[in-house]
Amino acid sequence: MKKVTGLMVYYYHVCKRKLWYFAHDLNMEHNSEIVGMGKLLDETSYIRETKHILIDESINVDFIQDWKIVHEVKKSKIVEEASIWQTKYYMMILKDNGLDVEKGIIDFPLLRSREIVELKEEDITYLREVIEKIRSIINCKEVPNLVEKKICKKCSYYEYCYI
Repeated sequence: MKKVTGLMVYYYHVCKRKLWYFAHDLNMEHNSEIVGMGKLLDETSYIRETKHILIDESINVDFIQDWKIVHEVKKSKIVEEASIWQTKYYMMILKDNGLDVEKGIIDFPLLRSREIVELKEEDITYLREVIEKIRSIINCKEVPNLVEKKICKKCSYYEYCYI
């Protein structure tokens, strides 16, 4: 069984169809200019930090400050809710692995802002339910139904959905 990754939690909150494509190795993000811009931002931001910390083969944290504050770097707030849940998922996994995580921070370097993220017990309950729903989606034989959203036109999977 595939491990549920932070990116899967992010995609779950953005688009179930995108999650299914990703989980079935239909990866189109290598062709996306938007994804390329995000990678460039990642490479040039917070260069003094130790970045991309892989934990439990399921999360790849942008960086962790003093092993207490989880940082996730994003270029925009367009899908902020998904970013918040991805960060909370990272915090939950780290706590499950014995780290005393105080909080999360979503950094938006281009906007020069940040969002503080706290993990509550009800968030953990919700995330455990989301993990089961993600497993259900990725084990499904058929792609989920299309749900049109404003962000679809900028999605790297647009052609899969609309052609």
